[in-house]
Amino acid sequence: MPPATAPSPPLPAPVSGDPVVLQLPGFGRVVALVAGQGAPLLLLHSVNAAASAAEVRPLHEHFRHSRTVLSIDLPGYGLSDRPDVAYTPRLMTDALHAASAWLRQRCGGTPVDALALSLGCEFLARAAVERPADYRSLALVSPTGFMGTRVWRGAPGSTRAVPGLLKALRGPGWGGALFRGLTRPGVIRYFLERTWGAKAIDEALWQYDVLTTRQPGAEFAPLHFLSAGLFSADIHTVYGQLQLPVWMSHGVRGDFTDYRGCGFLRQQPNWQFSVYPTGALPQFELPEAVCADLASFLAGQQVPQR
Repeated sequence: MPPATAPSPPLPAPVSGDPVVLQLPGFGRVVALVAGQGAPLLLLHSVNAAASAAEVRPLHEHFRHSRTVLSIDLPGYGLSDRPDVAYTPRLMTDALHAASAWLRQRCGGTPVDALALSLGCEFLARAAVERPADYRSLALVSPTGFMGTRVWRGAPGSTRAVPGLLKALRGPGWGGALFRGLTRPGVIRYFLERTWGAKAIDEALWQYDVLTTRQPGAEFAPLHFLSAGLFSADIHTVYGQLQLPVWMSHGVRGDFTDYRGCGFLRQQPNWQFSVYPTGALPQFELPEAVCADLASFLAGQQVPQR
């Protein structure tokens, strides 16, 4: 008889605040943390093997003193449910619709300011295009969709999923083993160092990443991510449809420094851009500067060039 599997250690809240449980039809529970009072601010993490709202912790803890901040764990991540279902841009965008509706109701109907990281930016941009009245402004940190010079203007709602890759990744039972290999503590550290472009990563984030990947069902959303099924093939069209104020920022170190594809947006009057001497998560390396710049943007001011 095989030995019993040790239970997964409980997952603590990724940021401070009170839990908010949103019921997403056809999926289950999506969990967010709310803190503070004032104008609404929605924060959204990236998507990878170990993602969670812990990635926005510096922003959440700073702005909770002046805003009503809601930091969401996307479906399949963090404290949200992790069932074996199809994880798609549609599912992620619907989760944002639910979160923004809840936050607007909490704040008397006020449109939401929102910030997202990496692939989360694609979901946030789509949500704002679909429901523009829900949002006042968007901040996009290290957004995906701009690497190289390829133009992504596919059919509406299409994805970059590689045919047959998800089935191959899941295999007849080896998907979990693949995920466990990719989320060994040393491997998680390796990928965070590539994200930072440096050895000096945030140790608390690494510890939380290790813990969140040990939860039941943790492999399902990341395997869809690895199949490219969470990347939108029409994302340039989506970004170009944004009419509200947009602030895009990124770093110059690590794996996420190629933003040649955003050139078509640099002449748009509603877009402004900042570049930090950091990796892809500047809120951890330069928290004071990033928070000050975000505050300037939210106040309707031009973000100072650094």
